[in-house]
Amino acid sequence: MTLTIGMHRIEAQVAQTHAQRQTGLMHRREMPQHEGMLFVFEQPGVQCFWMKNTLLPLTVAFVADDGAIVNLADMQPLDERSHCSAKPVRYVLEMNQGWFGHRHIQPGARLKGRPFQAAKPPQGGATAGQNG
Repeated sequence: MTLTIGMHRIEAQVAQTHAQRQTGLMHRREMPQHEGMLFVFEQPGVQCFWMKNTLLPLTVAFVADDGAIVNLADMQPLDERSHCSAKPVRYVLEMNQGWFGHRHIQPGARLKGRPFQAAKPPQGGATAGQNG
């Protein structure tokens, strides 16, 4: 799945089943710089990630339904400490460590792509009024 953030393009593998999310990027020895993995959960929640059996240093972006990055965390290979979202999120994007920093992408920046298109804020519509 192709995602963009600013002028940057990401080719993201999608992990949306429990088994896919559980395996994630475990045992991989390399990943191209423009690639990552988008974890998709059924419901927003405080998501926590660790690096068990993960050999690559990664930066994880916890992402709101509208594509806004809530917070970022650098994770070291094989480290089993948890890194959690600052608030409930449905999406988590893992990239090579430093990918966001080298591009000056910080919390508040917005990812664009198919998962985030449906979560647009409501447009100001007419409200029903009562006439006397």
